Amino acid sequence: MTAKIILRDQEYEVRAGQNVRSALKKLDIPAESVIATREGELITDDEIIREGDVIKLVAVISGG
Repeated sequence: MTAKIILRDQEYEVRAGQNVRSALKKLDIPAESVIATREGELITDDEIIREGDVIKLVAVISGG
């Protein structure tokens, strides 16, 4: 049971059944630095990843 997480040009295969936060931690991607989307909809980092999901991450940019 796997799903994909995509950040820019990087594609990662992750285990389904965990939440987005856990998957990001295992991939060493800070959760506060990205926004997760599934099928064009924003999802929270406590959302459970389902088998076959494609989660696209958008980098958060802040300025001062």
